[in-house]
Amino acid sequence: MNSRVSIIKCASYEQELVCAKVKEAVDALGGIAGFIQPRSRVLVKPNLLIPIEPESGVTTHPQVLRGVIRVLKSIDCQIFVGDGPCALKDIPEKVEEVYERCGVTLVCREEGVELVKFENKRWREKFPLTTWLDNCDYVVNLPKFKTHNLTLLTCSIKNLFGLVWGTHKIELHKKYFDANDFAKMLVDIYAEVKPALTIVDGIVAMEGDGPATSGKLRQQGLIVAGADAVALDSVLAVIMGLAPTDILTTKEAFKRGLGQADMKSIIIEGEKLQDAITKPFILPSASSFKAKLKDMLPKFVLDVLMKLIKFYPYADRIKCIRCGACIKGCPNGVISMKPKGLAFDYTKCSSCFCCQEFCPVAAIKVGKGWFAKLVGL
Repeated sequence: MNSRVSIIKCASYEQELVCAKVKEAVDALGGIAGFIQPRSRVLVKPNLLIPIEPESGVTTHPQVLRGVIRVLKSIDCQIFVGDGPCALKDIPEKVEEVYERCGVTLVCREEGVELVKFENKRWREKFPLTTWLDNCDYVVNLPKFKTHNLTLLTCSIKNLFGLVWGTHKIELHKKYFDANDFAKMLVDIYAEVKPALTIVDGIVAMEGDGPATSGKLRQQGLIVAGADAVALDSVLAVIMGLAPTDILTTKEAFKRGLGQADMKSIIIEGEKLQDAITKPFILPSASSFKAKLKDMLPKFVLDVLMKLIKFYPYADRIKCIRCGACIKGCPNGVISMKPKGLAFDYTKCSSCFCCQEFCPVAAIKVGKGWFAKLVGL
């Protein structure tokens, strides 16, 4: 079956412009009532990774959230906004600080909608997910268009990981440390949640060593929307300069029949896809080698090389502010603070790069193993 994705150009985060463009993206698909019944209870789920200002480009911009709230208000929905930001071991999540610094508290106050915390859980299949999924009729997914050192792309499917309750996200990182297994786990969550609509903040996107402060911002100028998150991530992969199935979550979800990854079966509304494509994205250090080699080598050779080529996190001790966020966020507890700075126990490190996500000052870098250096990656 065909899937529909709308692409709308939006040059800045000026409030009224963004609100108009979000509405245009939804209207290009037939209007909000085609996805959500009027007067329904709706959970709006942005990407609020860490407590950081909107200008960082790390989180869903609050003006995109405002635009979505106004669209939902137009059909008299009862709106709840919430996310489960990165969970730190041994301390409670500072959700209020995340909401405040990301600009979400102000927007919800001004728009008169309820901002909620994911305090309670219910086991659904394999995972404890927030009970707000039970309390609401629909989920509207608001991801940010970014690269990711483990998943390559973090957007429509990956954003739903924030619905996992509390510190259990860390347990899932420990259990599914292999990139393929982690992708399958994310698709399990997508299959369980199945948001009614996804609207992507791609006005300022991120490339390089995303999804946090180590990434590089790029002005992409896009809002992208659709009901099929697999099709959305497929379109974004093409915009990045990749094939849809280069993204492991997209490949797995398409294989399961959960969405469309065949570009011939994705109908683009609004702007033409080729007009949204600029220069290819700079890929994360830990995955760029595969993109370089995949067209040069047979798959079985590439599979062998992938087992030999290793990447690992290390600390830039000049940039490091010794805040300890990476220590608290490491799923395997392999980071410690020494007199000379951070130390990593690489015998237990799974290279999940959670430490890089938690770092507020881009002090966690990506190192190359001996074979990666040998082949010039």
